[in-house]
Amino acid sequence: MSYFIDLFSPETARAFEQSKQDVSGFRISRKTYVENQNIGPGDKFICYVTRIQRFVGVLEITSKYFIDKTPLFQKEDDPFILRFNVKPIVWLPFEKAIPVHEDFIWNNLSFTKEFAKDSNKWTYVIFSSPRLWPKTDCEFLEKILIEQSQKLVEYKFSENDEKKLKSSKMRLAGKKEVSVSVPEDEEPTKEAQEVVPVGEERESIRVQAKLSEIGEKLGFKVWLPRNDRVGVLEVWKPKENVLLEELPFSFDDITLRTIKNIDVLWIQGRTIIRAFEVEGTTSIYSGILRMADLLSLLPNIEIKIHIVAPNNRRNEVFKQISRPIFAVMEKGPLSELCSYIPYDSIYELAKEKRLEHMTDTILDEYSEYSEE
Repeated sequence: MSYFIDLFSPETARAFEQSKQDVSGFRISRKTYVENQNIGPGDKFICYVTRIQRFVGVLEITSKYFIDKTPLFQKEDDPFILRFNVKPIVWLPFEKAIPVHEDFIWNNLSFTKEFAKDSNKWTYVIFSSPRLWPKTDCEFLEKILIEQSQKLVEYKFSENDEKKLKSSKMRLAGKKEVSVSVPEDEEPTKEAQEVVPVGEERESIRVQAKLSEIGEKLGFKVWLPRNDRVGVLEVWKPKENVLLEELPFSFDDITLRTIKNIDVLWIQGRTIIRAFEVEGTTSIYSGILRMADLLSLLPNIEIKIHIVAPNNRRNEVFKQISRPIFAVMEKGPLSELCSYIPYDSIYELAKEKRLEHMTDTILDEYSEYSEE
């Protein structure tokens, strides 16, 4: 028996609470991971609510995975079609769910206890679900959650938590309401951004190089903006004809200018397979805007898009992706189309010795979407 994290947004957690509580769903991109881990009856999900950062329950898995496109919780265009039948062992009301930052939780989990409470370094364990979690940690969490179901201690929401809960609404049957948020703090001014530590600036170049290297090993051609090539090629030494000198597309000038400025493109034939914006120190909003432009300019082409940034910028990525302007795009909310990948995951994937024998879907195992 193994334990896996099951991430809920406040919206999906509320919807699950009001449902029969017998099905938990995930994105289809997790299918390969689920099969590799052989997740099935007897395994358990530790349930965690994003944004308010609370452990809310434990579900026992009672079936193998199955694919079902019938909307869960009366929600249109449900992306969580890879599903398991489950049986609740514990499911707590939000006010009774246990915050990860409580001392008795934080100081006992292997992935948090070494960090200060204001650190984001532990969040690599919640970038996607389902995801295998350490058994000792999960046995501890299950025990604590069962005890809490009997004690029902209340953990009041902070003012910040209250704002997060009010910042989005569920999509209701027959009326698609998109979850959005307006960031309270704007990006740094241009003048502030110009003073960038050299080490941090070089880090983004190294990540661009690693993305290019991964794309090459997966069998793709790679496009880099002209201005970035000198720096990237100091790190990445591509084989002949891998780095494209010209884009193989016959788009109009506006579209081509947009595409040429995206940090890394993986291209197969005349098709963009994946697009990456690397946001180490620059404005996250500008990178996301380029991605939105790309989807708007090419509405009939399916392209996987990703924002790659350090762990400490994760929350800012999701705040910007959830801006109202990105919630009404033709293809759907950008928060459902654009994923976040931390720097650490790119370095980890680059070390994979079997990359040449894999497909680009391996990226989906490292991608995190805004949980709405």
